[in-house]
Amino acid sequence: MAEQEYAGFWIRFSASFIDLVISVVVLMIPLSYIYGAQYWTAELWVYGVWDLILGYIVPFVATLWFWHRFLATPGKMATNLIVVDARTGNKLKPLQAVIRYFAYILSAIPLGLGFLLVCVDKQKQGLHDKLAGSVVIKENQQAAAQVEGAKPRS
Repeated sequence: MAEQEYAGFWIRFSASFIDLVISVVVLMIPLSYIYGAQYWTAELWVYGVWDLILGYIVPFVATLWFWHRFLATPGKMATNLIVVDARTGNKLKPLQAVIRYFAYILSAIPLGLGFLLVCVDKQKQGLHDKLAGSVVIKENQQAAAQVEGAKPRS
């Protein structure tokens, strides 16, 4: 992979915050209307079919689609970051994307230490990146053009 500028903790945190805001507006507010206040106070893992669809399936499918189509979620696009294979610099393979998605859970479990690994790692990889073999880099025209299989964002 050609020399790229790896994305650090704070810009990635900002991208994640943007994604969180979008998720709340697009997914969580409708779920609140469907299930009422109990959606936020009861202790169920799944409240019904709409919770399963909007709370679990849509985020999974949308995230993988964004990574495949644009190499980034909307938050990463807004901050000019892309997610690529750490070894080749190409877009993630489907299995890599699935591993990266579920590895977020492992990054979060020990008090978010898996995410803080970005602060000290040479390639600024979090635990989820290491497990999936991915890196987050700052996008520039040259970087985007070099990624095999990437589609333009316009």
